[in-house]
Amino acid sequence: MRLFRLWDVTIYVNPFFLAVLGLFLAAGVLLQGLAAFLVVLLHELAHLAAARRRGMGPGEVELLPFGGVARLGGELALSPADELRVALAGPACNLVLTAAALVFKSHGVWHAGLGPFFVRLNLMLAGFNLLPAFPLDGGRIYRAFLANRVGLKKATYRAAGLGQAIGVLTGLLGVAGLVLGTGGLDMAVVGCFLFYAATREKGMAAYHYVRHLARKKSEIARTGLLPVRLLACVESLPVGEVVKPFLPNRFQVVFLLNESCGVSGCLGEGEIIEGLFKFGPHLPVGRLLPRL
Repeated sequence: MRLFRLWDVTIYVNPFFLAVLGLFLAAGVLLQGLAAFLVVLLHELAHLAAARRRGMGPGEVELLPFGGVARLGGELALSPADELRVALAGPACNLVLTAAALVFKSHGVWHAGLGPFFVRLNLMLAGFNLLPAFPLDGGRIYRAFLANRVGLKKATYRAAGLGQAIGVLTGLLGVAGLVLGTGGLDMAVVGCFLFYAATREKGMAAYHYVRHLARKKSEIARTGLLPVRLLACVESLPVGEVVKPFLPNRFQVVFLLNESCGVSGCLGEGEIIEGLFKFGPHLPVGRLLPRL
């Protein structure tokens, strides 16, 4: 559900988040539910502020039960260092809010019921979001760490896979808590949604990867400089396989080898990506070499 627009960014509230608010209402603690809404919103605004400081233009933000997802476009994936900084901004905001609440408490400004809940909520949100499970902030940090080593697509699959596993574990712990009477329904709901969100992000990995490849040429035009990474492959390898190990923040130059492992030519990343979009992923990369 669309909520409002801020800094040309559309803010959405996911139905699962509304379900959690409904649970607070049913339990007679709506004030705590509204505090949770505020904390999650501030968490996401911290991401937006960090992205804006790096000249990025996020398209939309979706508020989730455990934080939110800021869809910040291809520029974050292209720069793992920026993705790391933007991801850390959310948990850092929660820690600042916790510190501010404790300062107010030391000056006598404190609500006996809401104050401890506010502090616990911020600490739990920061800690949970730092788990290495996509699309949590920790998962984005994990993906940024992996992207320069295994490529964006594989890094996204691994981080989203962890998200699915942690979602299942969280859901099972929530169900066990309900059965044993030691927990509420909220943990099971968060686990289910985390699994859903990770599965959705995993399904979009290929799309984000192709979008990332398409943006690389404009990034080079903007900065004028990228480090070079040399690769070698046989001429018969399909173009779709050639681009899989391409890394962010690197311009790949590929040497093509014939049957006797001699160098038959070389192609720049731009030529290979253009061939991918023009001829599809199954074309042998050797067919892209200019013919005399």
